[in-house]
Amino acid sequence: MTRLFGTDGVRGIANLELTPELAFRLGKAGGYVLGKERKDRPVFVIGMDTRISGDILESALTSGILAVGGDVIKVGVIPTPAIAYLVKKYGADAGVVISASHNPYEYNGIKFFNSEGFKLDDDIEEEIENLILSHIDAAKHVTHDKVGVVREAEESAIELYAQYLLDIVDFSLEGKKIVLDCANGASYQVAPKVYNALGAKVVVIGDKPNGININDGCGSTHVELLQNTVLEEGAFMGLAFDGDADRLIAVDEEGQVIDGDKLICICAAMLKEENRLNNNIVTGTLMSNIGFHKYLEEIGCETRSTNVGDRYVLEDMLKTGSLIGGEQSGHMIFLENSTTGDGLLSSLQVVRAVLKSGKKASELSDEIKIYPQVLKNARVTNLNKNKYEKDPEIVEMLSQIEEQLKDRGRVLVRPSGTEPLVRVMIEGDDIEEITELAEKAAELITRKLG
Repeated sequence: MTRLFGTDGVRGIANLELTPELAFRLGKAGGYVLGKERKDRPVFVIGMDTRISGDILESALTSGILAVGGDVIKVGVIPTPAIAYLVKKYGADAGVVISASHNPYEYNGIKFFNSEGFKLDDDIEEEIENLILSHIDAAKHVTHDKVGVVREAEESAIELYAQYLLDIVDFSLEGKKIVLDCANGASYQVAPKVYNALGAKVVVIGDKPNGININDGCGSTHVELLQNTVLEEGAFMGLAFDGDADRLIAVDEEGQVIDGDKLICICAAMLKEENRLNNNIVTGTLMSNIGFHKYLEEIGCETRSTNVGDRYVLEDMLKTGSLIGGEQSGHMIFLENSTTGDGLLSSLQVVRAVLKSGKKASELSDEIKIYPQVLKNARVTNLNKNKYEKDPEIVEMLSQIEEQLKDRGRVLVRPSGTEPLVRVMIEGDDIEEITELAEKAAELITRKLG
């Protein structure tokens, strides 16, 4: 059976792969599955980013939910993590976000949150998929006064989310200049509102969405403009979000990038100093830099590594009691405050850590050594993607590389989830050495399995 849901909802090129017809069916199936335990009308909160295709998909998705007797609260353009918060605040049964995160504007996606603000478990997604792919009409008995309606929210969604964030913080930014890059995306209204309320001198870029410029040369995946603006403005820091504002990448006062690995380390050190780091566990992924692990171990923390994807990070955090975790890409989860990655919340934690340290952002960043990382792709057949672990020659070469690097680096080999590739990632303290080793390993895997 073809799987609709990926690691972060259903995604595709809008109106080609992710069509209004599919959105309608997702609305019907999702509305039925997530609302079937309610005796009265289930309520769904729907938000979106700034993509031109958002209106098409919102209308179709809403119609699907209404068709199975669910009511909808539309909150418009708002960050993904705001929906996770608003589901609980409004007492809704589920939330839905229409966004393709950091991807270009032509893509879009649909992802669901349950009544507790968590992304759906695999078995719930499978139940929704089965209804769609089996062409079962979940709405066939809903008629007359049983069809759903669109409700008006009693309070402004953006105001509620902004106040929730402000209630978490305990500092002022009076006299500090902060540059915000909103990626022409979902944070363009709420991020300046929050930082202005904290007294900062706010300079905003990427805050003029037109439907097609989301993530275009701006935001957490394109920080060059932010780096230049921080230097031009002499700013305290720069903060970049992605299109749906669940990621954060920072820039220090010298214009240098602070990636997700370093940001997690900086915040974890603050929480540990305040005795707020439960079990002293910090959760990363297989792609977290070796420098991430070394720094955290040096300050007395245990690190965990999960598969790539914030849902896997969250699963492990819930299992171990870890209160902070995330990815190199800037997804960060602060479990005391949120059920999902939240770029704005993360930015406030990072700024607080810098202020509390009494140091400059660059000084905190420099305390964490990030090792050079090289990624090479071995082109293989789909059938052979998982055979590298059993090939004696490949296993021997990888073992030799690990022995050569010892505690100076590491090797990670994993098959691509979407392409006929095996990815070879090597970290170490000598960029020329690890580049040569990665190329040799990729060439051997291609020759044996391609």
